[in-house]
Amino acid sequence: MKEKTVLKIKGMHCASCAVNIEKSLNKLPGVKANVNYATEKAAIEYDEEKIDVEKIKQAVKKTGYEAFETDGEETGGENKISHSVHEHEVMVAEEKELAYMKKMVILSAVITAFVMTGSVFPFTQNMLLNNIILLLLTVPVQFWIGFDFYRGFFYALKNKTADMNTLIAIGTSAAFFYSIYATFYGGDTYFDTAAVIVTLILLGHWLETIAKGKTSQAIKRLMDLRPKTARILTNGKEVEITVENVKIGDIVIVKPGERIAADGVVVDGYSSVDESMISGESMPVSKKKGEEVIGGTINKYGTLKIKATKIGKETMLAQIIKMVEEAQTSKAPIQRLADKVSSYFVPAVVAVAVITFIAWYPAGLPRALTFFVAVLIVACPCALGLATPTAIMVGTGLAAEHGILIKPDALEVAHKLTTVVFDKTGTLTAGEPAVTDIFVVGKNSESRVMEIAAIAEKNSEHPIAEAIVKWYKEKAEKLPEADSFIAVPGKGVRARYSGRQIFVGNLDFVKESCNDDKNYEDIEKILGKLESTGKTAVVVSYDRKIIGIIGVADTLKKYSSQAVAALKNSGKEVVMITGDNMITAQAIAKQVGITQVMAKVLPENKADKVKELQKQGKVVAMVGDGINDSVALAQADAGIAIGSGTDIAKETGNIILIKDDLRDVVTAIDISRFTMSKIRQNLFWAFFYNAAGIPIAAGALYAYGIFLNPMIAAAAMAFSSISVVGNALLMRFYKPKAMK
Repeated sequence: MKEKTVLKIKGMHCASCAVNIEKSLNKLPGVKANVNYATEKAAIEYDEEKIDVEKIKQAVKKTGYEAFETDGEETGGENKISHSVHEHEVMVAEEKELAYMKKMVILSAVITAFVMTGSVFPFTQNMLLNNIILLLLTVPVQFWIGFDFYRGFFYALKNKTADMNTLIAIGTSAAFFYSIYATFYGGDTYFDTAAVIVTLILLGHWLETIAKGKTSQAIKRLMDLRPKTARILTNGKEVEITVENVKIGDIVIVKPGERIAADGVVVDGYSSVDESMISGESMPVSKKKGEEVIGGTINKYGTLKIKATKIGKETMLAQIIKMVEEAQTSKAPIQRLADKVSSYFVPAVVAVAVITFIAWYPAGLPRALTFFVAVLIVACPCALGLATPTAIMVGTGLAAEHGILIKPDALEVAHKLTTVVFDKTGTLTAGEPAVTDIFVVGKNSESRVMEIAAIAEKNSEHPIAEAIVKWYKEKAEKLPEADSFIAVPGKGVRARYSGRQIFVGNLDFVKESCNDDKNYEDIEKILGKLESTGKTAVVVSYDRKIIGIIGVADTLKKYSSQAVAALKNSGKEVVMITGDNMITAQAIAKQVGITQVMAKVLPENKADKVKELQKQGKVVAMVGDGINDSVALAQADAGIAIGSGTDIAKETGNIILIKDDLRDVVTAIDISRFTMSKIRQNLFWAFFYNAAGIPIAAGALYAYGIFLNPMIAAAAMAFSSISVVGNALLMRFYKPKAMK
């Protein structure tokens, strides 16, 4: 049986570390792993019959890193909460690690300052004694503070791989041990070079870790939405308990300003609820009896009594957090390319450094050593490894804040879309028929026609009947009961009320009840007019006389037309697909502004229509309800499930829109475009940095007086990583394009 887990990985220094761990894990039986350097997490799918989590963690340890779980569960009554004990341990561990790194950076900087001072202004006129003092000062920086580099280098050798630790350990060791040789046998020493490199790389790594933490702020803000306590009604009394102890069926009382403790249904009260952090909707949403509320959202005004329907990891908020975490841990195809480059990059750099050393050796050992160390240090592939995942972390978090859950593969594809296919029912339209027209025959009124029709349809389960009854109940307090009721499949219903017959259905059916010789030509014209616009016509007779005609249709969702217009303005081809007949389909398409229609397509054939478009070279998005359209969503290059409600985990799309708002299709595509532009910028600068830095470090411009001191190379390497993360963080200022 396949299981999934997420492991926090401690000790990674660069993308090569992630690649090496991933390779090691994927060699295990029944394991498929994705290791993300930016999030420092491994998303693992494993066969529990072949292996368990402990063995997976041991495999990580053998590679030279620490792994511990982040998705544990703790039990509180009947309620299970994800992200509980283990999550707290992870946060505490991260804080401790960051504090430790800060101490090491400060200590290393202080010692290095003395080393540099002694190198420029000797402590003593005796150079041998001075160099011995510098040696003693450098030892703790090189072998204690910089121990992790040697540890990583050892495990890299053990696993027959190479990573950032390899470059730093070889580079600083070369400078350090040559300096020992020069101390006793004469020559320039490079203790300051070794100490400064370790210090600057530690400083860069510390700043990089802080910056990486900021890229996951969206997740942290979502986690902060979870309330700690809840107030429930027990035996008529209000009792405050921890949220872990809330059970399904509990009546939760939420006062103004408080967060709702669980997903549920309002059983009493009226208020407005701020759902902005979950749905991206800035305006509070009014809630009354019978309406659903989402755990973690804020009750603004009145007191609500809510019956809990989902708790713990089943709540919408928990599902959103899980999906965003999975998106941030998994990899986009473009990231796999960067990882592959990183896996070959370090061995190639070592080879270039050795060639550089050999080439410059005739000019003297000190110069050859300087260029050798500079090449090793300047070429650490940290920026390359951070370029893609940091942008994806911010991009997916940004999308979540706008009520859009988007997976990395879709994030990479969405901006390339050429064609957007919309399902009609439940996507472009509300999916529920509504009364649109009422035609009165004779001396009757609209309310009388609707009352008679509603009396007859009250006991029917047909969607048209529900639309008629709903219309009447919104206008009147009470609906009388029919004395008898019979549904006639394919024709309509007949009922008896106050001793008189009611017929509601198609014209031929209703005619059977009429005892007059009336000319039906005018009625047929009305029916033709309604049907030509895609509406269903229902004829109503009472006491053997036709009293009216009701037009019923599936109405457009709010903002459907705006979303279609925005997509067309951006150059996208927009298509509507439906199982309805062509007349009805074209009527809806005309209202929304779509000219290309695929009608009479059965649900199981929708995927084939998507495939046909793809064969024409089009990059296709399918927008549907996520359940009936699951096959088509899976076939499309980007499957967009809209209006997911609280069943997010069941959706099959790789883009899920929490709000029932089609404008978010446009926003999702725009976030994809924006994120990919940042990834391209980051990759360009990462490749450009190495492409320019390595030749200069190797002495290619030395003839022109331009060369790279190893200490400057270390500073440049650290800055490159920070700049890539900083560029990704600028994405947080993104604002979606306004749509009229």
